[in-house]
Amino acid sequence: MRPGQDLPGAPVKGLRARLQNFSIVSLRDLVVATGPTILLVAAAVVLAYWWVDPAPPRTLRLATGQENSAYEQFGKQYASVLARDDIKVTLQGTLGSQDNLQQLLAGQADVAFVQSGSTDDKVGNADSVERRGLVSLGSLFTEPVWLFVRDEANVTRLPDLRGKRINLGPEGTGVPRLVRQLLDANNIVPGALTISDLANTPATVELLAGRIDGLVFSSAPEAPLIQMLLQTPGIRLFDFSQAEAYTRRLPFLTHVVLPRGIVDLGRNIPNQDYHLIAPTATLVAREEIHPALVGLLVKAATEIHGGAGWFQQQGQFPSPKYTEIPVAPEAARYYRDGPPFMQRYMRFWLANLAERLWVVVVALTALLIPLSKIVPPIYVWRVRSRVYRWYGELRAIEQSLEESGADATEAVRKELLGRLDGLEDRVNHISVPLAYADELYRLRSHIHLVRERVRGVHEDQSAQPVA
Repeated sequence: MRPGQDLPGAPVKGLRARLQNFSIVSLRDLVVATGPTILLVAAAVVLAYWWVDPAPPRTLRLATGQENSAYEQFGKQYASVLARDDIKVTLQGTLGSQDNLQQLLAGQADVAFVQSGSTDDKVGNADSVERRGLVSLGSLFTEPVWLFVRDEANVTRLPDLRGKRINLGPEGTGVPRLVRQLLDANNIVPGALTISDLANTPATVELLAGRIDGLVFSSAPEAPLIQMLLQTPGIRLFDFSQAEAYTRRLPFLTHVVLPRGIVDLGRNIPNQDYHLIAPTATLVAREEIHPALVGLLVKAATEIHGGAGWFQQQGQFPSPKYTEIPVAPEAARYYRDGPPFMQRYMRFWLANLAERLWVVVVALTALLIPLSKIVPPIYVWRVRSRVYRWYGELRAIEQSLEESGADATEAVRKELLGRLDGLEDRVNHISVPLAYADELYRLRSHIHLVRERVRGVHEDQSAQPVA
């Protein structure tokens, strides 16, 4: 092969390299054309994201109850269940139901266990609670009124409590108010009893030591103190033989039966059926609680309270029934339809993100359909305007030629040809996508056409005979 000779295929490779310098579309024009659309879509996404609420918080304050109470035990279970979905639950020990309700109203807790009947004391009634921004997430379990008395106290009916030393617990538990209602139904004034207000654990110590005659709990049977006292010799559970009558007088109460042998079948504890009256424990939250957390809490409640128990059938709880406080719409939807579709197959955070993004997708679709018809014409106009803008100068040159007519001098002709050369030089440096190259070549042919007209005038003048 001779020096300087191109290698075979070199022209083809060179052509390919040059073609790579051209593009089918103009990225710059595409960005400019779509810029306003992108900004509008971004604003719509931000607005939609804000409209469907921010991501749920990862912390939750749950007001529970006294030490060794059922509320405290259930609070620990809620903390354990919600921890699976990375929700940290801060348990706040309280005196009980009434104290929990006050903490909710004061904004010191996000969720709390509240006993039915608590809302018509101090804070007004159920309507006032609704106005103060509280919602129910459903009733969880029945809380029988457990009146434990010493055998020697010889208490068979509530009137027999006259003159006895009875512990009702602190006012914040809600039990004192409930017992006062029961005493009032029996025409017994509270002053007829010696009432103390010890917490559950020290009151149990006093009862076992014989320093008080009885104590009252209102709790689920899972409470450790309840389990212990049911099996303690010398301590007897009071039988509300008139339980049905009490439920008619106080509608927030229900009549439940503690079956014979339910505590210990082998030892036949208890040795008879006990009739009890029971308010219902409700999970109450502040109205502004994040909707996603409502479903998560109801799901946890189903896992914790959904089984069969001493006083409930399988699946009876949790329930939107038996609650004085209006049920949150999200909770009512969960009870009616079950968990959201995506949460049945995904982890909570992933499902929540997907559910919220649906709103964003709808917003994007609503915007992109009309905008998709606007962006292409804007892009085409921008690319073609880089070519069409030179037609104005070309038309001006042609106008100058027409004004000069057949009298155009050599100087005018050279000036017009110079302007055409300058115009052609600038046009040759225009960069347009290959899809619009025909527009550029059409302009160059028109420049050549006008140049031929200018030269044609000169040739006509040269052909005229000299006088």
